[in-house]
Amino acid sequence: MSTQRSAYPSTLYLIAAFKLFKGLFLLAVGIAVLKLGPAGVAVEVYRWADSFRVDPNNRLLRRLLLWLSVFDEKKLRELSVGTFVYSALFLTEGTGLALRQRWAEYFTIVVTGSFVPLEIYELARRPTFARGTVLLLNVAAVIYLAFDLRRRR
Repeated sequence: MSTQRSAYPSTLYLIAAFKLFKGLFLLAVGIAVLKLGPAGVAVEVYRWADSFRVDPNNRLLRRLLLWLSVFDEKKLRELSVGTFVYSALFLTEGTGLALRQRWAEYFTIVVTGSFVPLEIYELARRPTFARGTVLLLNVAAVIYLAFDLRRRR
């Protein structure tokens, strides 16, 4: 029994850390988009690609820069609002889970579970390793939290 109880917090904290990381990442993206503006975002992406020694003729880099070039100031503001909303969701989940709040476990099950159909659709449409990994992590978190809540009820 003690093994099961000691595993509970570490798994919960791992899920919390994953949610907090996603929330902080999206917060940083939202702030960067607002501060840089349309031209600055593309320049900054190119600068980061250069610092990581990504080939400037890389197909994915060119596609990303082309995608960024279609955004005007209004669309970038809308994009940053969306990232702030998702950031707030993830930070709320992560903070609540880190503090071991029961409401956060229910909240995480509902929010994360609601994204699973969209993630499956995106994975079926354009399968990538990152999409598959995120889907598996989110499904594992929902299953773990649901079983744990049921076990403790």
